[in-house]
Amino acid sequence: MSRAAIVTGGSRGIGRGIVRSLAGAGYDVVVNYASNADAAKEVGAEVEALGQRAHLVQADVSVTADRQKLVDEAIAAFGRLDLLVSNAGVAPDVRADMLEASEESFDRLIRINLKGPYFLAQAAARKMIEQIEAGMVTAPKIVIVSSISTYTASVNRGDYCVSKAGLGMVAQLFAARLAEHGINVYEIRPGIIETDMTGGVKAKYDDLIFNQGITPIRRWGQPEDVGRAVVAVATDLLPFSTGQVIDVDGGFHLRTL
Repeated sequence: MSRAAIVTGGSRGIGRGIVRSLAGAGYDVVVNYASNADAAKEVGAEVEALGQRAHLVQADVSVTADRQKLVDEAIAAFGRLDLLVSNAGVAPDVRADMLEASEESFDRLIRINLKGPYFLAQAAARKMIEQIEAGMVTAPKIVIVSSISTYTASVNRGDYCVSKAGLGMVAQLFAARLAEHGINVYEIRPGIIETDMTGGVKAKYDDLIFNQGITPIRRWGQPEDVGRAVVAVATDLLPFSTGQVIDVDGGFHLRTL
């Protein structure tokens, strides 16, 4: 029986790359999407073309009932849950200076980017522990997809940075709590990745990457770069690591003179 994963925000961008990579590694995948059903169907077809099963679930990770629905539908569809990839996230609707930014934007990003992943990890962990005790799965895993914004200050999207910084602690907390159950937790920090989310600032980042050398590896990251890192975790290549930060950022995190 194939192992099964949930990927939140799996219909677009980084999530889509993760879904495809997991399917290529032999995983059945619950593809979560918020609103774009057509995109989710396209990803589902890609999973099936790779010989795996896809189950599409519309759910808002900021909503309690929807988080539980994701876990329940994974079990109903595949009979097991081996991996949660908490990837869904949003950027602010307006890149507003911190002195002008609204509470509404802050609250929205915290609900979706931080509260949602925290309590989804809780729900998934409870189910994983049940499965371990029943002998159904061994060594399930949780991956939290954060961002270089966990430590990089962008004063025109402070709410986004705060939400991502919080995710770093979410990964550490769950890693510490779940190790006794044999559940490893990882934080993957993507850098500048070429997706629709970064499309509006492409010219800015082209200059930073290719002219100013903001990343030692001078190219845009691709969703599949993140997908490969998830596959390394999912296929047990890092069994003696938990709470580990995996940078997928072209070397952005390096401090060089």
